[in-house]
Amino acid sequence: MAQNVGLPGRRNCGACHFYGGGGNGVKHGDLDSSLIKPDKKLDVHMAVNGPNLSCTACHTTINHQVAGRYYREPGPVVHKLALPKDYGNRLACESCHSAAPHKMAKLNDHTDKVACQTCHIPEFARGGVPTKMWWDWSTAGKFTADGKMIVKKDEHGYLVYHTKKGDMLWDQNVKPVYAWYNGSMDYLTMDDTFDDRQPVALNHPLGSYGDPRARIFPFKLFRGKQVYDAERKKLVIPKLFGKKGTGAYWAEFDWKKAVDAGMREEHLDYSGKIGFVQTKMYWPITHMVAPKEAALVCSACHSRHGRLAKLRGFYLPGRDYASMLDALGWLLAAVSLVGTFIHGGLRLLRRPPKK
Repeated sequence: MAQNVGLPGRRNCGACHFYGGGGNGVKHGDLDSSLIKPDKKLDVHMAVNGPNLSCTACHTTINHQVAGRYYREPGPVVHKLALPKDYGNRLACESCHSAAPHKMAKLNDHTDKVACQTCHIPEFARGGVPTKMWWDWSTAGKFTADGKMIVKKDEHGYLVYHTKKGDMLWDQNVKPVYAWYNGSMDYLTMDDTFDDRQPVALNHPLGSYGDPRARIFPFKLFRGKQVYDAERKKLVIPKLFGKKGTGAYWAEFDWKKAVDAGMREEHLDYSGKIGFVQTKMYWPITHMVAPKEAALVCSACHSRHGRLAKLRGFYLPGRDYASMLDALGWLLAAVSLVGTFIHGGLRLLRRPPKK
């Protein structure tokens, strides 16, 4: 073993990160088995017919500490070239490409407020492997008439219902949702209460237009329904694994018993009343970088119904407008046009006769 120690390849890292959440492509949306040997169309950096970079080219390691983006040291903080001798963490795109990588100056003007990923990853789950977008635990626990578990798959072989897990929906070539993001997340904890009349955010990217560290960033929005404390409006921990008699859901298929057992084992209090609430999770999208020819064009965002239509709090040319100002502009244009016709008509009428 000692003679074979070396840097991990994509298969090593992907053994966990491609299959997180219980299957291929379940969790992230931009990490799945299609990245083991991708072409340039899927990822320009890891393409086997291109740079063929490994995960460790960006996720550098110092003293066995692998650089991650979202927890210990957020990558987006450093928006400049970062060679290893200057800065060991090469996670930000600017570490290699700088903050002014475009030939057009106007595009470079965007990099202070728009993350590179926003334009250069127009869709995720593009490699033929779908990603799970909806997971409804409330429908779990159904059996056939003779008491057998129900397992349903779609035409591609992906699980859409299981007695143990409920209903699931998958999708490919998904457009991200966008939010201001400064590299840090706010997480819902077991101590937090929430409004169960609307979807509950289990995490949320931090940042705003006024935050100098924040930029517009793409995310996979993972939705679902899960069990919760219906009286105290808090999350609960159900016990899933275990033998019959332990309260484990996958043994007895009783959510009340599962939550009782899970909260008891964690020494946490709850009201004893359970329900199911809609939830959502934000997963940052930063892999599957498309070729520059496939990057978003200006009108993808700078239009009234573009990708940033729901991202408020700032003025976006092409999207934002004032009705009164627009009406005044059209009125002035109409007056100018009428004046042009009148002027031209008068010149025609007063034109001297030909000799």
